[in-house]
Amino acid sequence: MPLRVVGAGLPRTGTLSLKRALEQLLRGSCYHMHEVFEHLDHVPVWRQAVRGPLPDWETFLAGYVAAVDWPAAAFWRELSEANPDAVVLLSLRDPKTWWESADQTILPAARHEQPPDLQEWRRLFQDLLRDRWGQTDGWNNKGAAIAAYERHNAEVRSTVSPDRLVEWRTGDGWTALCRALELPIPDEPFPHVNTRAEWLKQD
Repeated sequence: MPLRVVGAGLPRTGTLSLKRALEQLLRGSCYHMHEVFEHLDHVPVWRQAVRGPLPDWETFLAGYVAAVDWPAAAFWRELSEANPDAVVLLSLRDPKTWWESADQTILPAARHEQPPDLQEWRRLFQDLLRDRWGQTDGWNNKGAAIAAYERHNAEVRSTVSPDRLVEWRTGDGWTALCRALELPIPDEPFPHVNTRAEWLKQD
């Protein structure tokens, strides 16, 4: 089953909300970092993909109709080539707000030791930061991280054809997604989940 949506947006740009929304719209599963935590056997596959060769995406992501957030979004170019009919979804937020959110939520996982069962996951996260995002110290350096964030978004915009690219910001809701997917707008609120406050409460 080919992907109908390839997410190119970085983590902490509303990707878990998008996962929930896309699963509702497309009536199928959307790959997200949460899937990796549920399937830690996927970690070696992603780490191998960083080094090469790439997996057979159709086989590896069988059963998913969309993919957002890392690690899949770190391979947005490869996945968009493998799924030429998919919408490429660039989720965005204000760069400074993005950094503040990432700095307080996901980036500490790259800075600190994890439980034994998550050590390989931590190495994957560091692989993605270094080899797919070009950041050797981006998880400690605000200026470098924001510059990389803006550079990433510019690269997606310059690479993906306008008729295929959908830019989406937290707060935009259903409209752009439904228009791109040629689906009716649901008669219910857009799911907004995994806010910074909700994340920090988990501790």
